Amino acid sequence: MKLKNDKAIARMRISGRMVAECFQLLGENIKPGANLRALDQMVEKYIADQGAEPLYKGYKGSANNHPPFPGVICASVNNEICHGLPNDRFLKEGDIVAIDIGLRYKGFCGDACYTFPVGKISARAQRLLDITQECLRRGIEAAQPGAYLNDIGRVINDYADRQGVGVVREWGGHGLGRSLHESPSVSHVRQPQLGPRLRPGMTFTIEPMINEGTHEWLLLNDGWTVITADGKLSAQYEHSIAITPHGPEILTLP
Repeated sequence: MKLKNDKAIARMRISGRMVAECFQLLGENIKPGANLRALDQMVEKYIADQGAEPLYKGYKGSANNHPPFPGVICASVNNEICHGLPNDRFLKEGDIVAIDIGLRYKGFCGDACYTFPVGKISARAQRLLDITQECLRRGIEAAQPGAYLNDIGRVINDYADRQGVGVVREWGGHGLGRSLHESPSVSHVRQPQLGPRLRPGMTFTIEPMINEGTHEWLLLNDGWTVITADGKLSAQYEHSIAITPHGPEILTLP
């Protein structure tokens, strides 16, 4: 794990604020009839205007033969769990859409996700959004110096179980710094091991993906979009955080 000094964390705070500003821009434009590709282009322009670089566009993951991701944002609608494509689809009244954004500014990364309601949404969709936000809040609260890394997943999983929803197991949070993906991997479910102790200078994301029904998923033929196996809704919220001597600091705030 790469511990960050105060200077590095200060730079990550700037990158994180830029990500939060992207969400503020999207919040003004996500409404029924909004086009995903147009939203992607809007964020791409904003990132370029700040002198930053997007992290997702062209990303292939670990496999060289994997198709590169085509957009600056991930846009996952309704039953899409993650890595949804910002294509020519139009949002409809009652949709929910999880937007994930990563960027690098002056050598340091920011990464976050926010699930937006589109117009007036159903009570069940709002309940899922509320539960997912609370999962993230509890996960961040558990990330105290001296606690264990896997305390985060335990409190998220415990709360989700009480609400009768599913926690996606295969994708978790990750270390963040000069690279988008660093150590450690951050589980959002209970683990048999405690994991390492959290120390000041650690920086990573917490990003629970919460499904209305089963935690199981399917991958679409585009090689990116992950959907719920039962067709029910999914939501995600994510922040980048730094462990400080006084507790966790959220880096992706406006």
